Amino acid sequence: MSGEVVRVIARITAQLDKVEELKSVLLGLVEPTRAEKGCVSYQLIQDKTNLAEFVFIEEWISDSAIDAHMTSSHVQDAFSKAQSLLAKAPDIRKYVILR
Repeated sequence: MSGEVVRVIARITAQLDKVEELKSVLLGLVEPTRAEKGCVSYQLIQDKTNLAEFVFIEEWISDSAIDAHMTSSHVQDAFSKAQSLLAKAPDIRKYVILR
């Protein structure tokens, strides 16, 4: 798997009365993350039928780039702000494309 782009799908669910607050926190991650070394693509989407459901679709050059992202100050700050806004723990998974 070395040398392959790593995909990340991160599902994040807001408490129903905290959707807009969480959306603001998550949107704050987009630009600084896109500027990170090793970030190929970073998109935030919101479910059209369940507005409390957000998904990050990410591409990174390596697991080490993802590790650096997860320990960055903007991610740590977002985790801190989001804790009281979440309905459940985020579901974050890494994938590679099968050829």
